[in-house]
Order: sequence, then structure tokens, then C-alpha cells
Amino acid sequence: MKLKDLFYLLKNAAEQGVNNALLESGQLQEQLSKAEAYRLFGRGNVDRWISEGLISPILSKERGSRKSLDRNKLEAIAAASNRITYLPVADRQATSFPKGL
Repeated sequence: MKLKDLFYLLKNAAEQGVNNALLESGQLQEQLSKAEAYRLFGRGNVDRWISEGLISPILSKERGSRKSLDRNKLEAIAAASNRITYLPVADRQATSFPKGL
């Protein structure tokens, strides 16, 4: 396994652990509005995933009659789509590798 692959695995595991802890403590909502999903994952990505049928808006229990998206499904889709290649330059620089990777 390359060091670069190990870096991604550890980074994803840490992010998932943090998200699970925040969900269990009630600090993070399981459902996101489209606006929140756009902010986190990018408007183009979310719209493309909806049009491809990878995720669909559902009526939210937490948000009344508003439609929302499942956070876990969005994160799984984002991880599977190798999202790093779609990030804007500024965001890619924020997730750059340490020297030597």
C-alpha cells in the first residue's frame, strides 16, 4: 500500500469517527437541507447525484414538511466519487499532502 493511500484511509476513518460521535451526541443532524448539502459538498455535485438517482430528497421528520437529504448517504456518495478531483483549487490546497507523499 502506498503512503498516499494510507493517508486517505486514515483521514477518512478519522472524519467518519468524528461524524459518528457528533451524530450520537446530537451536535450533528442526520438530515440536511439542500442548501446545507450544497455548502458541504458543492452545488454541482449534489445536483448531479440527484439527477443520476444516487440520492433523492425525502420528507424530513425533523424539519416539518421540508424535503431534506440523508447526511450518511451524501457522505458515502462523496467518498465513492473520489471527490478530491472535483474540489476547487483553494479546497484542494487545504487538503494537500505533507511533503514526501
